[in-house]
This record gives sequence, C-alpha cells and structure tokens, in this order.
Amino acid sequence: MNYVTIKISSENGITKIFLNRPEVHNAMNEKMMKELKDCFNDLNSDDSKIIILTGKGKSFCAGADLNWMKSMAKYTKEENIKDSKLLLNLYEEIYNCKKPVIALVNGHAFGGGLGLFAACDIIIAKNDCKFAFSEVKLGIIPSVISTYISRKISLSNMRKLFLTGERFDSTYAKEIGLVDFVGSETEVDEICEKYVKILLSSGPKAIQEVKKLIDNCEKMNREDYKVHTVEKISELRVSKEGQEGINAFLEKKKPKWRE
Repeated sequence: MNYVTIKISSENGITKIFLNRPEVHNAMNEKMMKELKDCFNDLNSDDSKIIILTGKGKSFCAGADLNWMKSMAKYTKEENIKDSKLLLNLYEEIYNCKKPVIALVNGHAFGGGLGLFAACDIIIAKNDCKFAFSEVKLGIIPSVISTYISRKISLSNMRKLFLTGERFDSTYAKEIGLVDFVGSETEVDEICEKYVKILLSSGPKAIQEVKKLIDNCEKMNREDYKVHTVEKISELRVSKEGQEGINAFLEKKKPKWRE
C-alpha cells in the first residue's frame, strides 16, 4: 500500500514504520492516524516478525497537528467522539499487535505522541529527547492516552506530570518506567538490534501468547486468570511449536524458528 504520512521498509522479517511528516515534527492528523491503524492491521497478517516504530527528522511525534486541532475546535461533541475513537483504535491496534513492537524514539514527543510509544512493547529513546503531557496547557487532558501511560508509570507520576504539563527528559522518563532504555544515537540502534536478535530467538507463537497472557492478566479476575494460566500452559506444551522448542532444548539443538 502507498502511504502519504508514513513510510515503510522491510528486510528479513523486520518491518520499520517511519512517521513521515518531519516538516511538522511528525504531528498526527486524521490521515496519519488512519494510515498507521491500517498499516498495523495489515502487518498483523503478513510475514513480518518484528515491527519497529520510529520517526523521520528530529522529532518522534509532536502530538496533534495544529491545523487538525483547529478543525476539531469547530466539531460537535458527536464528531469529537468519532475522532477520539479513531485515536483510541490506533493505540489499540498497536497494543494488540500480534508481532513484537519496538518503539525507537528518535526525538521529542508530546501529548498523543507519548501514547504512540507507550502502546509499544519495548521502548528505546535517544538520551536528548524532551517529553511532556502538554494537554493541560491547551485546556484539555491526556485522556485517551492515559490507558496506555498507566501501564507504564505509577498513578503518582501520572498525577504530577498530567497536572503540570511540565517537560522532562529521557533520563527521567526511564527512571519512572515510561521508556525502557536510553542511549546516544549509536547506542539506541545497537540496543534495538540487540532486542531484535533476542526476539527472533523466541517462538513466534509463544510471543503472541505472551502478549495475550499479559492482557488477560489485566482484564480477568484473579481466580479466572489462575484457571486460564493452567489451561494455556497445558495447551502450549502439546502444541507444534511447544513440542519443537522443548525437544530442541533437550536435544541441545536450535528450534526451527532459529535456523
């Protein structure tokens, strides 16, 4: 598919998605959200093994596009609900992606841009990035992204950063758990490559099941989840991939997905 606001490259099962509006710091408009959502939906069923989300230019994502925000100011509540659902559906598409998603945060991110990487599985950021939940400065709140941010940082940190809208750097983001790794431009590429190799060494079906397991841990009540874990491990032990992995380990050889 030909995209306007994003760029895609694939090699050896690794697909990179670039936010491609550098002239506006990769700010999101309706077109970008739709293209990103469609792209992740398509990648769910293709032969990609790992997805890397990053940005072109100096910024990762500046949040909402100003011209788009101007048009939203004239929307009715019903139109705003439809628009906000598009953003929610985009985050859900990323969060529920069957493939591992690495966010390679190449530059600054504000507002909804933080939601984009918070919905990813592993987050690697350059050490000179600036971040902010800047919505309160506009008289609004970081509402839709809060579901994904709350899975990364404590409510205490959410309260402080959401209320103040203050800027913070990559080091602080790592300290509070918003990002996983921080490094120089060279280092983040090395960290990304390291985790690509680590992920490729794991069973692809197992990776999908881990993502489902974590999601169910959040959604199910404790007793139902306990039953689910027993059933799930029993199911996977006798699965084709499970048998392959266990037998390969016992026979001290590589499973097929590592050959």
